Amino acid sequence: QVQLVESGGGSVQPGGSLRLSCARSGRTFALSAMAWFRQAPGTEREFVAAIGWNGGTTFYSNSVKGRFTISRDKAKNTVYLQMNSLKPEDTAVYYCAAGDAGTWYSVHARPATYKYWGQGTRVTVSS
Repeated sequence: QVQLVESGGGSVQPGGSLRLSCARSGRTFALSAMAWFRQAPGTEREFVAAIGWNGGTTFYSNSVKGRFTISRDKAKNTVYLQMNSLKPEDTAVYYCAAGDAGTWYSVHARPATYKYWGQGTRVTVSS
């Protein structure tokens, strides 16, 4: 089994920053892809960023490129999402996801690529 536990969500004013963490545990050795998705009320789950666990290749959605940074710490078995210059439209529940597909680059933005999901952490950007 695999467990993903997110933390770091909260409320922040526009222009502020937050760092989300996703701690992996369990049988994580085969998890080659890690990603963050988000879902605002009444909308579908949206891809935010992804990273290859071994090589570190990263992908970002156009809406967050240049503002968010995804990274991983292998020693801590943790993935991070540094979010800067936050906007009200970034308000959502953020989910960590993990996949074990051998080839995933071309489908990195699809929720179906990821087999395991965390419980989510809420981010609110408001003045």
